Amino acid sequence: MKIGFIGVGAMAQAIIQGLLNAKFVPAENILVHSAHKAHYENYAKQYGLTAEATNQQVAENSDLVVLAVVPAIAADVLAEIRDQLSTQKTLISIVSGVSLNRLEELTDYNLPILRSLPNINSQYGQGMTAVAANENLSGDRKAQAIAMYEATGSVSELSESQFAAFSAISGSAVAYVDFFIDSLSRAGVKYGFTKEMATQIAAQTTLGSAHSLMASGQTPAELIDKVCSPGGDTIAGILAMEQAGFLPSIIKGIDATIAKSTGNNG
Repeated sequence: MKIGFIGVGAMAQAIIQGLLNAKFVPAENILVHSAHKAHYENYAKQYGLTAEATNQQVAENSDLVVLAVVPAIAADVLAEIRDQLSTQKTLISIVSGVSLNRLEELTDYNLPILRSLPNINSQYGQGMTAVAANENLSGDRKAQAIAMYEATGSVSELSESQFAAFSAISGSAVAYVDFFIDSLSRAGVKYGFTKEMATQIAAQTTLGSAHSLMASGQTPAELIDKVCSPGGDTIAGILAMEQAGFLPSIIKGIDATIAKSTGNNG
């Protein structure tokens, strides 16, 4: 199986690195092309990928064709490769805001298509990806496409109507979690830790907490209650954060993210 990437920006590279780390396909079976020759050729050479001279060659020579360009040029790129796409290939889009219906309009109503929203953690095998397939993609072909993302983390099949909210609490939330970790580390610096040490402590604590939550099967609230002893330090901190508007600030951040992505931000 050959996987072609049209566009090799940060998200495409994260997926590619995740696939390489998982040994999902041989490196030479990953085909790449982008608008900047020096960038994609050097990247391909560094990791043993196959650099193609055109987008058409990527589409022609790939079984899975991953559209990884910015939304503004998606229509032009699809027009460019339309003749190389066929019902024997699967188009996988990571382009934000472009629906399955629109992808069909721009290509072929008979084409198997998977719309996806991966996140940057795919690079380390810890990605969280939402997928939605059109009616032409089913059975083994659908399983093959989804397996690409399973090699880089977890996958959730959702309706497209849920994509904007998913993007906010998964894709964008990577930055929000990092912001939280950085905030913890800054507090550590206030009380005498170096920034490097404080960041390591905060990051490992966040990682351990996430693992414990997933492994325990308990709710976050139940785990919070376990840590908060009556009259203790932790409950005092929780109440202070609540009084400072911690939860409303999170909700407002998610609301703003969704509003921006859907064009409902006035």
